[in-house]
Amino acid sequence: MEKLNGKKINTAVFISGRGSNLRSLIEHYKKKNSLLSIKLIVSNNRKAKGLIYAKRSKIIKYVTNFKNKNVSEKKLLKKLFNHKINLICLAGFMKILSENFIKKFKKPILNIHPSLLPKYKGLNTHKKVIKNKEKFSGSTVHLVSTKLDSGKIILQKKIKISKYENEKTLEKKILKIEHELYPKAIKKFLINL
Repeated sequence: MEKLNGKKINTAVFISGRGSNLRSLIEHYKKKNSLLSIKLIVSNNRKAKGLIYAKRSKIIKYVTNFKNKNVSEKKLLKKLFNHKINLICLAGFMKILSENFIKKFKKPILNIHPSLLPKYKGLNTHKKVIKNKEKFSGSTVHLVSTKLDSGKIILQKKIKISKYENEKTLEKKILKIEHELYPKAIKKFLINL
């Protein structure tokens, strides 16, 4: 990806559910000093609540069900190239992009994960953290690689876990820090390109 040179980066945000991280990215991108221009919101779920933010902000949405991953990814790549997308931000996207997709896109894909990677990759992170009586948890923004939740870490934020914590309260706390962490991490990543 070429350097910024004062231009905003055409970005696609991928979601599957409520879209709270998407909402915080949209709020961030509306600021004058933002480096993002969100051009496309992609979802694998046509009932994703987060799609309302696409409508409200007049951002193009694209829904594909990933029933046939190969076909869906081909169409998706075409859509991304048509919209000149130079950055993908995964924000609660519950599908794993294939190695082929990552290699063909050839541009950065970022993800936000609700644990302190490399610990607790994959799903059910809060459940695992509580079960293992961890003292700390947090969130990580990382580059997407062909291995699950294993790309280069851009930024992390750590929080202390109280002894009264449960899955739900921990999820709430971490979601709150994610809304600050993701825009900061994206800015850091783009400035250091």
